[in-house]
Amino acid sequence: MSTRRAAGPAPPGHVRVIGGRLRGSKLGVPVVPGLRPTPQRLRQTLFDWLAPVIHGARVLDAFAGSSALGIEALSRGAAHVLFVERDRAQAEAVEADLRRLHQANATVRCADALQLFSHDAAERFDIVLLDPPFEAGAWQRAVDLLAAHGWLAQPAWVYVEAATAAAIAPPRGWRLHRQTRAGAVWGTLYHAAEPGGGWPER
Repeated sequence: MSTRRAAGPAPPGHVRVIGGRLRGSKLGVPVVPGLRPTPQRLRQTLFDWLAPVIHGARVLDAFAGSSALGIEALSRGAAHVLFVERDRAQAEAVEADLRRLHQANATVRCADALQLFSHDAAERFDIVLLDPPFEAGAWQRAVDLLAAHGWLAQPAWVYVEAATAAAIAPPRGWRLHRQTRAGAVWGTLYHAAEPGGGWPER
């Protein structure tokens, strides 16, 4: 869930983790004009999709905002989560939530995600959660940079949350796995592999 969203309903004061060992834990939602938390129904659907692969996964929560997606991943057994949030105050709030919840297997980077993705990755991720500010139109650039600079394990899962079902043209080697809608918000999960890299048996 990212900050600096297009105008919409006022955010709630908090959201709750909805599954796993941290179920019921509260996460604060900052008062930022236009902030729209990921709908709870959409979060539930996403993690139902990811249930077979979340345990032990290395996860990247880009445009992290309140960190609800990344902390949900930790709650459900992810091995490690990297949170990327460009707003320093919010990045510090994510760090405070992780300390309060005793989550040591996470790293918070205060950085612009698109600038970060434009550099070659030092590590690869099994799952990437992309929920950029809607008005920025950053979906296409984000997925192109992830694919070009080695941020993805082979294969990987990439979730994109957008205001339209046709938010991106998937890079070569990606295929649509699942898609759903919650109100005006679309959630799409891609299975991503380098061309010719093959797919695991499922």
